[in-house]
Amino acid sequence: MAELQLPELVSFLDTLAEPHILCDRDYRILAANAAYRAQCPTGSSVVGRRCYEVSHHYTVPCDQAGESCPLARSLISGQRERVVHLHHTPLGERYENIELSPLRNGAGDIAYFIERLEPLPVARGLADARGLIGRAPAFRQMLELVARVAPSEASVLLLGESGTGKELVAQAIHEASRRASAPFVAVDCSGLSETLFESELFGHERGAFTGAAQRKAGLVEAARGGTLFLDELGEIPLPLQVKLLRLLETGTYRRVGSTELQRADIRLVSATHRQLKDQVASGAFRHDLYYRVNTFPIELPPLRERPEDIPLLAEALLARVAPERALKLSPDALGALQAHAYPGNVRELRNILERASLLCDGDTLHRAHLPAEVRAAEVRAVTAPGSLPSTPPPSSPATLLDDPVRLAELLRTYPGPRQALARQLGVSERTLYRRIKALGDGV
Repeated sequence: MAELQLPELVSFLDTLAEPHILCDRDYRILAANAAYRAQCPTGSSVVGRRCYEVSHHYTVPCDQAGESCPLARSLISGQRERVVHLHHTPLGERYENIELSPLRNGAGDIAYFIERLEPLPVARGLADARGLIGRAPAFRQMLELVARVAPSEASVLLLGESGTGKELVAQAIHEASRRASAPFVAVDCSGLSETLFESELFGHERGAFTGAAQRKAGLVEAARGGTLFLDELGEIPLPLQVKLLRLLETGTYRRVGSTELQRADIRLVSATHRQLKDQVASGAFRHDLYYRVNTFPIELPPLRERPEDIPLLAEALLARVAPERALKLSPDALGALQAHAYPGNVRELRNILERASLLCDGDTLHRAHLPAEVRAAEVRAVTAPGSLPSTPPPSSPATLLDDPVRLAELLRTYPGPRQALARQLGVSERTLYRRIKALGDGV
């Protein structure tokens, strides 16, 4: 047993404050430190069990269930690997940072792995509706980037359609950074004149312009020590882009009407729904500012690319729009919601649910309570060429994927490509192909 072979290592793990486990190449947990054992159900033992069984309740390794497995990756790379996973914990499902380090034997071969688990403050799973919510592959990939960049001081540019939650992601980056105890200040760059924007951002001196009756601190000063979030960055007028560039390059600025240099201490997070590259090409956005703010771009996925997250989002949003009522969705309502394209993304979903809650007198929202365009989307999805024949409602793709007989039948009768099938089931192509592979060569 590893406890006898590596007593010093096991003893060392017990001194660490963060949860750590020692695994072999077959995913078997050989030792768990006190911090890891403390988060396990009372009386349960994890030693001897597989890590994916404990953390995910899976019966197969993560990479065979459509996720990225750090152990499998480490065996290939021979190096330390980091991923973000949604784990089962005593507090419910939580996103955690996983850092896995390989240990080599005397022959230089990888024999063991040490895995460190760290709660991910930028997002929460099902247990906390106030955080970022999602389990879709595109959402997890976005979270991995957020987890990577948050502890740094790098400027972040959030890209995505309107309503995808860019400010929420910006707040998450701030909360996971070393500046979390300092202010998070958001600035909407759209709809402000050049003079007003400069005054809001940098502040002004008394008498700097008509109506400036007293000195006013700007938002850069208000964000001192913390994070400044510039939403809709592409709306900033060209003359102000020069001053913003100077702020980022020198860390200094001047209040309107002042010659005195002020020192800034901010971390910049920006967001836009525009294609800044196109604006740079047309001359509407400075190329030097673009490269300064685009240090670490993160693309936020639109809601239509993560339909499997709609049940989670709907549950959380209903608790917000109607907190005094325990509202739930009927299967037909959920099916209609998952078939809708959501040009307004999560913001649109919230509006739909708030309207439906006002139309509903009971405790269950039905398809009839939804707007006509949402009901029409479901009809198009059901009758369109290549739609799923005789499958369960969109709310239960996992049920079908776990049923080899029904999945095999669907694969034989589905008229479209596998990519389209994966999209309709609300899973990644990789997940679908792994399930197909598990069925054998007869499919």
